[in-house]
Amino acid sequence: MKPTPAGWPRIASAVFYEDAGSAIDWLCRAFGFTVRLKVEGEGDRIEHSELEYGEGLIMVGPSGESAPRPRQQCRSPRVLGGANTQSLCVYVDDLDAHCAHARAAGAQIAQEPETHDYGADYWADRTYEAIDPEGHHWWFMHRVREPARP
Repeated sequence: MKPTPAGWPRIASAVFYEDAGSAIDWLCRAFGFTVRLKVEGEGDRIEHSELEYGEGLIMVGPSGESAPRPRQQCRSPRVLGGANTQSLCVYVDDLDAHCAHARAAGAQIAQEPETHDYGADYWADRTYEAIDPEGHHWWFMHRVREPARP
């Protein structure tokens, strides 16, 4: 494979919100993302954004009629009765502290922190699930045990 452009991961995801500007602020405040790029258009509409978490990257954009073409087919879970077509997974350094911070910032905790051990041949992770104000599901985790090595 050819290398990616400087500063870009091999895979990046995009999530769409009715109010992308507010979502960007909330994701930074609640989950610890940082804004790498935010391009605003007419009426403060988000034209493009890039948020980072460590080496991870997500793009946040407007959904529905507020979106520039050709993204008008993209929808927030809020307008789909909570339906999700994706959930995002983010590795964090301290899962319990991250969960407490997200809860304090208004995240709905759908699954409390719990350790999942997949056996000695695999690994164990501590995870929790949070739902943001527009209904996107986010999984946060940290590795608590690596697989046993032969």
